[in-house]
Amino acid sequence: MLLAGRRLTALPQLREAFRKGFVLGMASYKISEVDGDLFSAPKTHSLAHCVGADLAMGAGIAVQFKKIYGKVDELRAQNAASGEVAVLKDEDRYIYYLVTKPQSWGKPTYESLQASLEQMRDHMRENEVDKLAIPKIGCGIDGLEWDRVSKLLEYVFGQEDLEIVVYNFVPPQGQ
Repeated sequence: MLLAGRRLTALPQLREAFRKGFVLGMASYKISEVDGDLFSAPKTHSLAHCVGADLAMGAGIAVQFKKIYGKVDELRAQNAASGEVAVLKDEDRYIYYLVTKPQSWGKPTYESLQASLEQMRDHMRENEVDKLAIPKIGCGIDGLEWDRVSKLLEYVFGQEDLEIVVYNFVPPQGQ
């Protein structure tokens, strides 16, 4: 195709600009809840949970993350403070440690959770992560309200092409 005497060779760049400006502007953010064990989530989904900056992980679901994924020294070497995120790579997915409080025995704030989520979102964008499985982050022993946290998730991720599956832990029958 000729345009003002010049061959139009920028078509791929124009398509990508259109995709970023228009198609991604209509992102397909989706959040759903299921009953089950977070650790049974498909390997196509990255995982995330909240921790203190001390990375003690001695209570709640953090105990299971520590037991299953370990590498606490690798996490500590990242020196993530409250409002940041530490990351492990597990085969084809990432394990996100949202640092939402200075010490594990403390309580997070919505502001520190938002800052951690924004850092995680940036990492997810850079690494083309489009599926995430989480517990009701910050709402177990940390005491945040799920209604507010789910609104925060929509605020942070609402413009992303992302599927979030929230796992509600249901203990096996007889326990």
